[in-house]
Amino acid sequence: MAKTEEILARIEELKSQTGVPRTLFAVCPNSISVIKASFRAAKRNNAPIKFAATLNQIDSDKGYVGITPKEFTKMLADEARFVNFNGPYIVAIDHGGPWLKDKQSQERWDFKRAMDGVKKSFEDAIEAGYDLIHVDPTIDIFVPVGEIIDIRVVAQRTVELIKHSENFRRKNNYPAISYEVGTEEVHGGLADENTFDTFIGLLKTGLEKEDLSDVWPCFIVGKVGTDLHTTTFDREVATILTQKVRKFGSYIKGHYTDGVVNPEDYPVCGIGAANVGPEFTISEYEALAELEQTEKMLFEKGQIAVLSNMKQTLWELVIASNRWKKWLQPEEKGLPFENIPAERKGWLVKTGCRYIWQHPEALVARYRLYENLNRNGIDAEEVVLSRIEHDMDKYFYAFNLVNLNDYLS
Repeated sequence: MAKTEEILARIEELKSQTGVPRTLFAVCPNSISVIKASFRAAKRNNAPIKFAATLNQIDSDKGYVGITPKEFTKMLADEARFVNFNGPYIVAIDHGGPWLKDKQSQERWDFKRAMDGVKKSFEDAIEAGYDLIHVDPTIDIFVPVGEIIDIRVVAQRTVELIKHSENFRRKNNYPAISYEVGTEEVHGGLADENTFDTFIGLLKTGLEKEDLSDVWPCFIVGKVGTDLHTTTFDREVATILTQKVRKFGSYIKGHYTDGVVNPEDYPVCGIGAANVGPEFTISEYEALAELEQTEKMLFEKGQIAVLSNMKQTLWELVIASNRWKKWLQPEEKGLPFENIPAERKGWLVKTGCRYIWQHPEALVARYRLYENLNRNGIDAEEVVLSRIEHDMDKYFYAFNLVNLNDYLS
């Protein structure tokens, strides 16, 4: 049995004994600081943790985090060892599918090239020791504007990608891995119950035709009321979807859990796992902004020679990257950045920092900020990591994960 299924089975067993439901907490590793903070938080809460990395974040071209899949799994092992974390952690690809990598959509790769690119990314992840792949072929940049991709095409491409991954894994004698399918996105996702039911049926039939009846996703992503601009988890919809997939042995996976106001409802509704990502980019940004205020006070006292200009650097780099345009609301499309409302500009920059943390100018500004404060007795990195950890803690508690590792060894 694959690692993820083993953990889920043990959680289910514990639920039958204690009545306590649990939801796995998945962090999107969108910066080195988030990776470090994740293990510190998991260690303190004595809980398992999942890392769900998109191909934009981590891939063979290093992504915007600046590491390959092999470097990523090695870094995770190193960070776990550094804090003496001995519990289980899951390494996964998040949203793996054609044109979901920005480079593919921006350069308008044709279908074969895009699929081949995804297959290579999956091979590299399996070779690096990943535990789970989220197969998500719900984007097609050649579908006319205003239309959505046919769910039958989504199912067929899902089967093709799972088949390729399994053939590669088995041929090379790599350990069993788990799969996640579907998406919460309206553009091609399982946005209504009929589409959801159709997809599950087509997926089951398609895998059986490929002699892969022994392969079935442990997670199916459902639209449970959350996206980057909403913060309320829909208990009713989540419960209905959970009932649908449990009879197949799967769990619903929640995405865009960032800042949700009722995270405690996830385990109650039987959600298997939930992703949080941009929220921790905001945490990191706000910690750096707080430190910069301290830096300025020290500068005014003559205790610092050169300021880092941290916040200004981040704003300039995010705006110049143009990656904020991906997250504009319909009414904001085409507006110059300066004409976007102030609150929205702040959100776009704070969440957009994940794309530029590894930019040389951002690295230099952070180094100068840390040095200025360290020389004045302030452990700057500790402040940043502690802020991210603090914002992670609520999920460990809400998902009933604290001290779960005592029962997983």
